[in-house]
Amino acid sequence: MSQKILLTSKEVNIILHRLACQLIENHLDFSNSVLIGIQPRGVSLAERLKTILETDYNIKNIPLGFLDITFFRDDFRRGEKQLEANKTHIDFLVEDKKVVFIDDVLFTGRSIRSALSAIQSFGRPAEIELLVLIDRRFSRHLPIQPDYRGRQVDVINDEKVKVCWKEKDGEDAVYLI
Repeated sequence: MSQKILLTSKEVNIILHRLACQLIENHLDFSNSVLIGIQPRGVSLAERLKTILETDYNIKNIPLGFLDITFFRDDFRRGEKQLEANKTHIDFLVEDKKVVFIDDVLFTGRSIRSALSAIQSFGRPAEIELLVLIDRRFSRHLPIQPDYRGRQVDVINDEKVKVCWKEKDGEDAVYLI
């Protein structure tokens, strides 16, 4: 299985800071905004963005939650592969808040559709935005587009995009496999 590097550690760092600045432009002090990482792969990106916003841009008290979408997926119990649930951790209200969903790769859009259904259990947000590190633009099954994207890539359907995080995988990088 061959792999091609799409983003190096330096490029990931630059993109994360750009995304953080774009969030600041639209949410200022985050007093009415919350970040929600979509389990499992959006969690690392959400945590990293929150850290950058707090340490490099001095924005404090940004609510960060994690949303499990397993039981809201349209392929739940449809195949041989048994899906494993993750933990949802949202200890704040999303009612009338600006919610920013965060995920590593936007592929078909089905995970985001599931997240839109799942978040309703926590209230009715005033607005929902989507931030992704990688946008696979030609693979969409649903009409879902990101508000913030790190990099847009053209990938053939049988190719995979693998996002690696220093905390979990030992390096910050994005590969095409």
